[in-house]
Amino acid sequence: MAAPVVSSVSPQQGPASGGTTVIVTGTSFTGATTVRFGSKPATSFTVNSSTHITAVSPSGTGTVNVTVTTSQGTSTQQVPFTYGTAPSLTALTPTQGPVSGGTSVTLTGTSLSGVTGVSFGGTPASFTVTSSTQITAVAPPHAAGGVPVTVTAPGGTSNALTFTYVAAPSVTGLSPLQGPSTGGTTVTLTGTGFTGATAVSFGGVPATSFTVISATQITAVAPPHAAGTAAVTVTTPAGTSNPDNPSAYFFYAALPSLTAVTPGSGSTAGGTTVILTGNDLLGATAVSFDGVPATSFTVDSATQITAVAPPHAAGTAAVTVTTPGGTGNPVGYVYVAAPTLVSLVPGQGPTHAGTVVTLTGTGLTTTTEVRFGSTPAAFTVVSPTQVTAVAPAGSAGPVGVTVTTAAGTSNALTYTRVPSPGI
Repeated sequence: MAAPVVSSVSPQQGPASGGTTVIVTGTSFTGATTVRFGSKPATSFTVNSSTHITAVSPSGTGTVNVTVTTSQGTSTQQVPFTYGTAPSLTALTPTQGPVSGGTSVTLTGTSLSGVTGVSFGGTPASFTVTSSTQITAVAPPHAAGGVPVTVTAPGGTSNALTFTYVAAPSVTGLSPLQGPSTGGTTVTLTGTGFTGATAVSFGGVPATSFTVISATQITAVAPPHAAGTAAVTVTTPAGTSNPDNPSAYFFYAALPSLTAVTPGSGSTAGGTTVILTGNDLLGATAVSFDGVPATSFTVDSATQITAVAPPHAAGTAAVTVTTPGGTGNPVGYVYVAAPTLVSLVPGQGPTHAGTVVTLTGTGLTTTTEVRFGSTPAAFTVVSPTQVTAVAPAGSAGPVGVTVTTAAGTSNALTYTRVPSPGI
């Protein structure tokens, strides 16, 4: 029989700690008594056939020749097996990313030149060996949580460093749900996955500022934005929350505007029902007259509000409407005191019509009616303190004379009709 011949080994390298299963190919292996890696015998070996042996490498260093010994001698061919140094990892950058994968991660360490595989929690990753101390890998998709990252080389598998997969954030609620288009509203966002948030936006516009309170809460200041609905999103290293979630819509309200108040005046006692017309009046939260809340109000439409004027001193009051969009422009409303009468001249006249009576008092400018008893009389406003009226016909005797303005009806003074003398 011929001496054994070793023609190849596979694999041709392994870790210095040994333990690599190596297929030795050649001839005349029957009856092999020893397989050596350099001067060290294999940890174990099995003769599979006269041409194949399976051996487990012992520990070692550098490059050694693999030999087989039988009763016919020892192989002499130079068939090398190289002991490599196991790679080592010292850092990952970044250390977290989305569960969807795709994060480019830089692995730093030693003995990385011959790396043959990178694993994230047992899942292979695509990678590029940049140098003996650096690898760039793309994190594969994985469930949320921390996973060990390792690299494998002929010298073995490295130590593990942790990469954390985080779920993309989700916004499930906002409070309040609306504010002015000028911005400035402090909004509390509730949801999940907020830790490490790098941005909050309202309709694509960055929040003026924001604070991450916890993994489930953020407070943000709404930026200025056109009136209408804006999707609020949160961005973290794991991605951006879904902008199509109705629970994350913030409504920007336009600033209300007033164009008219009808009627334009009323009594200082209040109680006058006025119609406010304008734009963007929906959602009104307040109507005020010089800062005094209306006695009551009803939003009829986006362009009309019905309000009851509160009591107020005589003079012009600024009427404003407040909505989530802010407080609008003021429109003037005139408070007038109820008229008073202090004298009428003459104090008597005939039962037939025609006597001109001068009424003196206060608050007579806006007089709309003069009555003698229940009978209206023709009148002329002379000044804020004087009205002349033509006494209507009536039965003999006293009758109360009153003046009515937008502010109400005055006290009554007595006018006496006397019958014509008989013949």
